Amino acid sequence: MNTAHFSKQPAIIVCTLALTMLALSACGKKETAQNQPPTQVAARVGSEEISVHQINQVLSRANTRGLSPEVIQVMSREALEKLIDQQLAIEQATEAKLHRSTEVVAQIENARRDILARAYIQQLTGALPKPTEEEAKQYFDLHPQLFAERRVFSVQELVAPVTSGVADQLRTFATTGKPIEEVAAWLKEKEIQFTAGSATRGSEQIPLDLLPKVYALKDGQSTVWDIPQGITFIRVLASQAAPVSQATATPRIQQFLANQRASEAITANIKQLRTNTKITYVGEFATPLPAESVDTSNKNALEKGVAGLK
Repeated sequence: MNTAHFSKQPAIIVCTLALTMLALSACGKKETAQNQPPTQVAARVGSEEISVHQINQVLSRANTRGLSPEVIQVMSREALEKLIDQQLAIEQATEAKLHRSTEVVAQIENARRDILARAYIQQLTGALPKPTEEEAKQYFDLHPQLFAERRVFSVQELVAPVTSGVADQLRTFATTGKPIEEVAAWLKEKEIQFTAGSATRGSEQIPLDLLPKVYALKDGQSTVWDIPQGITFIRVLASQAAPVSQATATPRIQQFLANQRASEAITANIKQLRTNTKITYVGEFATPLPAESVDTSNKNALEKGVAGLK
């Protein structure tokens, strides 16, 4: 956040000039007042200073868009008080030499690594071109099920682990229209652990590779979705049309495309960095895990929607 919004510079400059003119007119002595820059110190806690910049950093993590100057001023005061409390705690921790403990040193190093990595990612993605309205329109036209033909589904689901024969049996249950209560009873009878739930989801909250299957179902019908983490039996209780206009969808699509573009850029960049850097696994990590055990590209049914369109 721009610190100029919280600066007292205009008032201080006016006062400085006024005092200077007053001194000149009163006694004609050599000017001694200097046009000093405005102070950036908001408070002093013992010998330590808390700056306006620190306050602005705190505010930058809050959503201040559209707030009045009066509200922002109150938030700035609250931020300052929290920083004062923090500084008091820091001084006590330093006095107790906690900053030298192994655990704290490790946490500080982890925070440093995280900050630097995020700064690099922000620099990388900040240089990417922003999605245009034309790109958003193309996405809108290519995905009518998410927008012009959007629906809201009331669904029930059962998620079972990958076990021999279970997927085929669940597909049979779905094809024959078996009630989900009977499917659950069958899983219990076979002593197969499963999770069950129900929810109301818009089209955008359903994984894109699953959406065509769910969209094709009539009320009361079911389908099965295979994912590495398990097998999901999904039954549509009811659905209704809930279209989204292009004007409403455009900013959401642009944000989604921006997120997607950033994700792809990060993945490609890190892949290139890995290619160009010698990486050696040692000790217990010398043997790589099987690829299927680290595949996190899919999540349980209905949990991975279209980010940015919700």
